[in-house]
Amino acid sequence: MKNTIPAAVLALLPAGIAAADTVVESCNRTVTFDAPPQRAVSHDVNLTEMMLVLGLADRMVGYTGISGWKTLDEGMRAGVAQLPELSAKYPSKEVLVGADADFFFAGWNYGMKLGGEVTPETLAPFGIKVYELTESCSHIMEKDKASVDDMYADLMNLGRIFDVEDRAAGLVDSYRAELDSFGRQLETGDPLRVFIYDSGEDTPFTAGRYAMPTALIEAAGGVNIMDDFEKSWATVTWEEVVERNPEVVVIVNYGDVTAEEKRAFMMSNPAFADLDAVKNDRFVTLEYVEATPGPRNIQAIKTLAQAFWGQ
Repeated sequence: MKNTIPAAVLALLPAGIAAADTVVESCNRTVTFDAPPQRAVSHDVNLTEMMLVLGLADRMVGYTGISGWKTLDEGMRAGVAQLPELSAKYPSKEVLVGADADFFFAGWNYGMKLGGEVTPETLAPFGIKVYELTESCSHIMEKDKASVDDMYADLMNLGRIFDVEDRAAGLVDSYRAELDSFGRQLETGDPLRVFIYDSGEDTPFTAGRYAMPTALIEAAGGVNIMDDFEKSWATVTWEEVVERNPEVVVIVNYGDVTAEEKRAFMMSNPAFADLDAVKNDRFVTLEYVEATPGPRNIQAIKTLAQAFWGQ
């Protein structure tokens, strides 16, 4: 369904934007589509799942950035069976142009880097339009704290871009209803102090204020101990973690180092012996695709609540 723009608003549109065009906000840019993309590429496992849950596999020519770091579960493997992985890690500009892509769904540090060769500006001359993952906007602009609404906004914007707004709205409504129902039944105590352990032994890579786990933890009745860390995903020091003494550690599972190996590292290191989470062996694992913005965020909240409160 195309946007219907009132005449009064139409008069204010920038030159080159027609009333029938679809206009979406992507971070600090306005992106205009005169037709739904037909040769889309998504980056990373969570963004690809957003495309799949909207039924857009037939509008895609491939995906990037999964096998180099992540694994696919059976359900997702079936969903992308007919699509090639164009690049195991970050794609080059040549990869996307060579695939004759007309759309790239990615984010900052999710397939694109500031000053890198793949950005909305570098792809524009080749007719490749970019929609940026909302969570990642904090890397290039001021943004509110992470929220599940960020994920909903991405689904709704993709629905508009690909002319499947009703499908997107139905999904978002169902997710909201499921989470609202769960929240009404959840019984919690004082918010638990939670640390997100993504990776790293010398210095831990974790989720700050603008990363999705902060929102997931809060919805489950906890608080991210790095809630005041004005970053999305970034590195902190172990001294900061020890000082804030988490009661629960959430391990993000992906890559060559398993969740159990990450837990064993923390449990066996004398520097962490006095942490409440270590003393009580309170660890919970989220798969990468659950901890990053995407359709599995609702189940991730339930997983965390079960670990926090036994519900």
